Amino acid sequence: MHDFNFRPKAFLFDLNGTMINDMEYHTLAWYRIMTEDLGAKLDYASVKKEMYGKNHEVLERVFGIGKFSPAEIERLSVDKEKRYQSGYFPHLALIAGLDQFLERAKAAQIPMAIGSAAIPFNIDFVVDGLNIRHYLDAIVSADDVQTSKPDPETFLKAAAALGIAPADCLVFEDAPKGVESALNAGMPCIVLTTTHTIEEFDGYPNILGYITDYNETKLNMLF
Repeated sequence: MHDFNFRPKAFLFDLNGTMINDMEYHTLAWYRIMTEDLGAKLDYASVKKEMYGKNHEVLERVFGIGKFSPAEIERLSVDKEKRYQSGYFPHLALIAGLDQFLERAKAAQIPMAIGSAAIPFNIDFVVDGLNIRHYLDAIVSADDVQTSKPDPETFLKAAAALGIAPADCLVFEDAPKGVESALNAGMPCIVLTTTHTIEEFDGYPNILGYITDYNETKLNMLF
């Protein structure tokens, strides 16, 4: 597709790597837990490939189903999120230009939602820490869905919460699995190149284009 000439009726944002550039801190937190605490023989690049979905899904992909009890998964998840927030907090900031983009969308009365695999604890950390909750009409978190991206449930629930047809929603994503989720939901997508290279998105027909941040002038075509 690769064409910004699309007038969406709603904007749906992934969070990590899309509204904030924090994926390095999520990956580093898991990398240290997996290698230092759990003794996994993994390099950083291998851990980075698993950075999608819910925490228990990440652990199950790396270590196998049944390796940890529910209580152990909960303990590891809490530890990971505390490490992530501690590491990222000094750098907490919206991706360049997003504050103006949100303001412009709000003025244009375009509804907006977050559709993320993050838990509410982390979403609140960002949304309230950056004071952007007033821009958002809905938030769909990991706790709100049965199946994570690339399943379309996250984005379909966000669209339903806004009362907008999926085909009229525009998704902002930074990860291939997120783009696939948007594709499965019947939604076009713009990719932030914060976390993955353009080559990693080959084969997704729903991508309108790529941006490095929200200062890209071609975003003006969306209004």
